[in-house]
Amino acid sequence: MKNPFDNEERSAFRNLLRNFVAAEITPFADQWDEAGEIPPELHQKVGALGVWGFGIDEKYGGLGFDEVFMRAAYGEEFARAGAGGVTAALAGRTISIEPIQRLASEAIRDRVLADIVSGKKASSLGVTEPGGGSDVAAMKTTARRDGDCFVLNGEKTFITGGMNSDYFVIGARTGGEGLRGISLFFVESDMPGFSRTEIKRKMGWWCSDTASLYFDDCRVPEGNLMGAIDTGFLAIMQNFNMERLVAIAAMLGMMKTCLEDSIAWANTRQTFGQPLIRHQVIRHKIAEMSARIDVVEAYLNQICWSCQQGEVPVAEISKGKFFSSKALEYVASEAMQIFGGAGYLRGNRVERIYREVKVMAIGGGSEEIMRDLAVRQMGL
Repeated sequence: MKNPFDNEERSAFRNLLRNFVAAEITPFADQWDEAGEIPPELHQKVGALGVWGFGIDEKYGGLGFDEVFMRAAYGEEFARAGAGGVTAALAGRTISIEPIQRLASEAIRDRVLADIVSGKKASSLGVTEPGGGSDVAAMKTTARRDGDCFVLNGEKTFITGGMNSDYFVIGARTGGEGLRGISLFFVESDMPGFSRTEIKRKMGWWCSDTASLYFDDCRVPEGNLMGAIDTGFLAIMQNFNMERLVAIAAMLGMMKTCLEDSIAWANTRQTFGQPLIRHQVIRHKIAEMSARIDVVEAYLNQICWSCQQGEVPVAEISKGKFFSSKALEYVASEAMQIFGGAGYLRGNRVERIYREVKVMAIGGGSEEIMRDLAVRQMGL
């Protein structure tokens, strides 16, 4: 589907990403997924593409500008490798970079941001807890002031990139109950009182490291408070908008991959004396898959355009997130039906994507939370 907002720079960036993924990721994705990890050097190879530099000042190694269509291109093109775990292993830093630039002290920014943006170091955001994910107001991790430090106690879980990250942006309760008592802290992996354990045996994203983080009287310097005390919730919410937009783009890429592989298989597979693609029931599946892809792509382009105009279309992003996850669920399921038994075997893109549907419907804001947020943003 032609993007009416495309231009020479956006097209060139997309082609750069597409060629990189085809050469550096797709041929090895299944091998890395089975091994449960990606090569460490891939972080810096991807960092050299500039994909983590959007909205980051040039003095910190960023691009010095933001471009939402290019952010979306990154999400879509990397997803087309058909291995979301690769992208997750790389991109744990994406939702922590912006808060570090916006809220961390100048000393912290000068010391760590360029290395994170380039892929030399990794960072993660720590919000989700065992007792609450999307319900940020239920956060139990605490931070109490003690002299010139804050002392953190609590636990975070399902932290993408948590085992290999060097730096963390951690939400903790500094005030009373509810949304207004949460603050953000910059925590380094070697600080006393910090530990982590790996979460294994996931349904998908096998090559992405996922961790539980533990804070046992973890002392954090007062200067590591990010932004004003008790204002962390708003900072977290602002950060989620771009995460969700890129998730929509990633789901679009996953759907396109399912359609592409389904058509290729249907043209090759022979049944009842003719290629599978000649059967009307299969042709109708492909038509419906393609239509849902077109709807998501058109909606995503409209959201990106609104963002480029300086708007923050929270309702549209929320609706796009849950609509795309339902569309992906349909397209991945139909692709599996077209592949039949071959789709049930590990080692193909459709099988991996089918396993990863649910993490896209839950991560970054579940379908249920997104529906509720959309309605509230509509003033209802």
